[in-house]
Order: sequence, then C-alpha cells, then structure tokens
Amino acid sequence: MAHENKPGQIVILNGTPRSGKTSIATVIQNTFDGVWLNLGGSQFKKMTPERYQPGIGLRPGGERPDLEPLIVTLYRAMYESIAVHSRLGINVVVDVWHHDVYSQSRNILPKCAEILKDLPVLLVGVRCPLETVMERRIATWNMGYAEDGSVPRPVVLWQESVHVPGIYDLEVDTSQLSSEECADFIRKRLEDGRSPTAFQRIADMRTKAD
Repeated sequence: MAHENKPGQIVILNGTPRSGKTSIATVIQNTFDGVWLNLGGSQFKKMTPERYQPGIGLRPGGERPDLEPLIVTLYRAMYESIAVHSRLGINVVVDVWHHDVYSQSRNILPKCAEILKDLPVLLVGVRCPLETVMERRIATWNMGYAEDGSVPRPVVLWQESVHVPGIYDLEVDTSQLSSEECADFIRKRLEDGRSPTAFQRIADMRTKAD
C-alpha cells in the first residue's frame, strides 16, 4: 500500500534501447514490496500524438531540432509526474534513455534531477555491450547491421551518449545478469542504508554551470 506520510521510492533505470530496462522494471513491479508504477519513457512516448513522435524517444544526432523545445517540456512533465506520485507515497520505477546529443545542449538530465530534489531517488545505469544490443535489435525488430556490415550510426550514438556523465548510485550489466538478478541488486542497494547521491550530484552540476 502507499504511505501518504512518507515519499515513495523512485528508481530510475537509464540505458540504451534494448538494454533490458523494461524487463528489470517489470520484475521490480511484480516482486518489490508496495505499489510500484512504471512512469517511464516508453509510456510517455505512447501518449504523444503521432505528429510529435518520437517525442522524448528522439535518438541522439540532432535530427529534429524543431521537436527539441517540446522534448524538454515533455521530460519536465514526466519528472513532475514522478515527483507527484512519490509525494503521495507511491513508489515509481522509470525506464528511460537520457542523452544530450541534440542540435544544441538541452541539459535535460540536470533539470530533471532538480525536479526530484528532496525525494528518495536511486539512479541505476543499465549497461549492455553493443554486440548484445544488436542481437536484441535483430530478435525484436528484425533491424540489425547496415548493408556494409557496420553498426548503424544512431545505435553507436546511443551507446556513446546515454551514460554521460556516468554518475550512478548503482550499475548493472544485463549481458551478465538476468532481469531478476539486476532487480535483486537494486533491492539490496535500497536496503543497505546508504543514501543515494547521484541525482543530487547531477543537479549540482547544473547549479555550478548556471
């Protein structure tokens, strides 16, 4: 049950598409104590009208500068929603893919971190080798290597940009661990008594930049 007198725990899973974030989120929802809602990027992308797609799922590369101001607002709306749920005592798991490789720097991650200040946030880096990502892309979407055998540039950009600045409370590798094992590591980290600091450090980066 939710506890209105205590903020809900927030777990943010950040990684590339096909890194395994959603599978981990599902395990958290099904096995962790209490109510856990998934307010992640895929859910918000589905709610976005077709003419504004891919919304917050816009890949790195600066391909749609016309969408970027809206994307900043959509990320803010998503994180404001996360904050409201937490303040009502509802636990939230978020599978997302942060990057800052737009036509210009948008500083979305630090802005989002500032929205969740004073709330319990565990930031988890979900890592996955490029080779495994490609295998999963082929298995899921039948989309793989380019005609010349190379990895498509957007996939490479995801791999290079999604873990910048690389500040996390915990990191897991889904090529080495199952979704259940990753969730168990997250559970243990939440229970070990140490206060997460990653989101506060990222929010401080924006303050220093300003």
